[in-house]
Amino acid sequence: MKVLVLGGAGYIGSHMCKYLSEQGHEVVVFDNLSTGHAEAVKWGVLVKGDILNQADLDMLFEIHGRFDLIMHFCAKSLVGESVQQPAIYYKNNVVGTLNVLDTMVKTGHDKLVFSSTAAVFGMPQVNLIDEKQPRRPINPYGQTKKMVEDILQDYHQAYGLKSVCLRYFNACGADPECEVGECHQPETHLIPNVLKSVNNASSAKLKVFGNDYPTADGTCVRDYIHINDLATAHIKAGLYLDNHDGAYAFNLGNGNGFSVLQVINAAMAVVGEDIAFDIEARRQGDPAILVADASLAIKQLGWQPKYTDITDIIATAWQWHQNEKF
Repeated sequence: MKVLVLGGAGYIGSHMCKYLSEQGHEVVVFDNLSTGHAEAVKWGVLVKGDILNQADLDMLFEIHGRFDLIMHFCAKSLVGESVQQPAIYYKNNVVGTLNVLDTMVKTGHDKLVFSSTAAVFGMPQVNLIDEKQPRRPINPYGQTKKMVEDILQDYHQAYGLKSVCLRYFNACGADPECEVGECHQPETHLIPNVLKSVNNASSAKLKVFGNDYPTADGTCVRDYIHINDLATAHIKAGLYLDNHDGAYAFNLGNGNGFSVLQVINAAMAVVGEDIAFDIEARRQGDPAILVADASLAIKQLGWQPKYTDITDIIATAWQWHQNEKF
């Protein structure tokens, strides 16, 4: 296949490009490099451009012609920032995606795999979240993803555009061969922040937000899904659209929940030393437990996560953070 990866210079997108290339697919990357890294584009051609600029999109399709599949990872994704600056989130995540969809319709492209999020569920009513749970986002970031999911339903109805939305829970880990990995500024994810607190002795002590939740050890429980398992799900989602006409959504997780303290303890086992941390007050809007029921993706897509042990996941991230390449 010839695959267009929008946002292919970012964390998830770059791993996707590597996996696609290893599977023998042709890759074209489109990225404005606002949060991505040109150094991460080691597989495929990089076209620098912005989904908010229609001229950039027109040039992309004019030069590179037809694609068999389009994957969309171009999103602003910081929850706190989305609360403080909702305008840039609605512009980039919704208006930018509308530009992509309209360009697809105009050029006769009809298959899209869209990067969505568990944030569309907001404060869930159950601990194990399946696709039937109500979508009630509690921040602009989650709201923008929900809006796009709804738009994709309408675009299928009106224009025949087929799509799969993949709702990630907590993407984590790194390429086991250390060619790409997680590198955000600022970093907001737990696992890289735990490991960075080991790598950088001068950094502030790790913070754990809340130890009075109704969980086994009092800290939040989350579902961590390895980046390579996400990549395999995207390929299977694209192939699913070859034989299924519609707009679909699947939850992606490994089905196991790990508490913040379990993650820290696993990291200590990986790095071979103690990791100091301070207990802080709870953060507003943090549910006690968020774990995916991914049985629908397993059944319908034929997908199965390979990384289910948190220690194995952290080990891949630790290898990367010891030698960050960009």
